[in-house]
Amino acid sequence: MTTETGKTTETKTATETKPGLTPSQTIGPFFAYALTPRAYGGPELATEQVAAEGVAGEHIRIEGTVFDGDGVPVSDAMIESWQADPQGRFHAAGNVGFTGFGRAETNAEGGFFFETVKPGALPGADETQQAPHLSVSVFARGVLLRLATRIYFSDEPGNASDPVLALVPAGRRDTLIAQRGADGVFRFDIRLQGEGETVFFEA
Repeated sequence: MTTETGKTTETKTATETKPGLTPSQTIGPFFAYALTPRAYGGPELATEQVAAEGVAGEHIRIEGTVFDGDGVPVSDAMIESWQADPQGRFHAAGNVGFTGFGRAETNAEGGFFFETVKPGALPGADETQQAPHLSVSVFARGVLLRLATRIYFSDEPGNASDPVLALVPAGRRDTLIAQRGADGVFRFDIRLQGEGETVFFEA
């Protein structure tokens, strides 16, 4: 463009001046600082210890690993669990030492655990009965909304008639069932994507 004084200036087109799209980028997660602040020396409202020693019921340990879609362990995920007590009660008065709520962060190998008591069966809709289980939420890098799933137990005959498990295709139900090992520990891995992906529910 030439001005009245004969000088030439540059004129930017609309395309050149319009800000472009920025690449997708996930930052965080930051929940470790506030929700699992053990590494920072902060107090924790909930831990992997859901039931203290002395709480009535079968004490169990659940261990697992969180994997991403490439099968790589996720080292900065957070797992929350919510469960009934052995009598199938939430907020049971007088059940000292039982919180019902647990929160765990994964370690460098993607591993997590909970120490609790085995929950009891729960009433379901339409007079059905839900098999003993833990409700689980998964938080991880790139997961903007929590993923909701359940942990059932391999030695529970009630699994066969559980109304929620019945909604899951038979070939995928095993992704929701923790397997008891020879040492008595239940094993439950969480696969966020890909082959063997854990079943997640709308919540």
